[in-house]
Amino acid sequence: MNDERGWSRSSGVEANMRTAAVWSQLRELSESRRQELGRPLRVLDLGGGTGGLAVALAEQGHTVTVVDPNPDALASLARRAEESDAAERVSAVQGDADTFAASVTPGSIDLLCCHGVLEYVEDPASTLTRVAEVLAPGGHLSLVTAQRAAAVLARAVAGRFDQATAALTSADGRWGDEDPMPRRFDRADVADMLSRAGFTTLDARGVRIFSDLVPYEYVDTEADRQALLELEELAAGDRRMGLSTLGAAVHVIARRD
Repeated sequence: MNDERGWSRSSGVEANMRTAAVWSQLRELSESRRQELGRPLRVLDLGGGTGGLAVALAEQGHTVTVVDPNPDALASLARRAEESDAAERVSAVQGDADTFAASVTPGSIDLLCCHGVLEYVEDPASTLTRVAEVLAPGGHLSLVTAQRAAAVLARAVAGRFDQATAALTSADGRWGDEDPMPRRFDRADVADMLSRAGFTTLDARGVRIFSDLVPYEYVDTEADRQALLELEELAAGDRRMGLSTLGAAVHVIARRD
C-alpha cells in the first residue's frame, strides 16, 4: 500500500489514512480467529513492503512472514520490527506473487494479506489460486485492490472527462497511457475471481472513499483528520447509499472453502 498522503501525521496503522479502515477489520478478524483456533495465527503478508500491518499483527501475538520483491522495503521492515516488541515473530522472504508459494508449506497459513498487489501481477486469477493453495482449509484472505469507480469519479471531478470516460470503458480500468495504475477492478469481477479460486466472500468494503479527494488544506488539524477517519469508517460500512463502491480501493475478507 504505497503512495502515502501528505497529511498522515502518524505511522501507526490506526491513525494512518490509508490503513486505518483496513486495520480495523483485520484486527477484528485476527482476534476472532485466534479465539476460534485457540492459538495465535500464522500470517503471510504478500507484498507487505516495510511491514506496517505485519508488525502490528505481530504485536498482537501472531507470527507473520512478509514476502516482498524489494530488498530496501525488507530492510525497512527489519528496522521496524527491531523497534517493536515483536521482532521474533516477524520474518521476511524476498519474493513476489509468482514465487511466494515455493517458500510456504501448502495449507499452512491461517491468514494471508494481499494488499495492493493484484493490480500489478500479470495474472490476478492465478495469483489467487496460489493464495488458496497456501491457506489452510477455512483460512482467510484479506484482499485490498483498486476500484474502477473511484478513478472515474476522480478524473471527472478534476475536469478530465476524456480520462473519466476511458477509465469507465477500458477493459483494465485505466484512464490512459500515463495512468500509473496498471489495472483496476470492478467489485463483481473480484468476487468472481475469488469464487473461481475457491473462496467465499464474507465482506467487501470500500476504503479511501473521501480521503483521496479531499484537499490537504481541509485536513489541517488532528481534529479534522480524526473526523475524516470516522466519516470514512461510517461510509465504508454503510449498506444504504452505496458509498462503499466509490472507495479508491475495496477491502475484501474471504474464506477458503
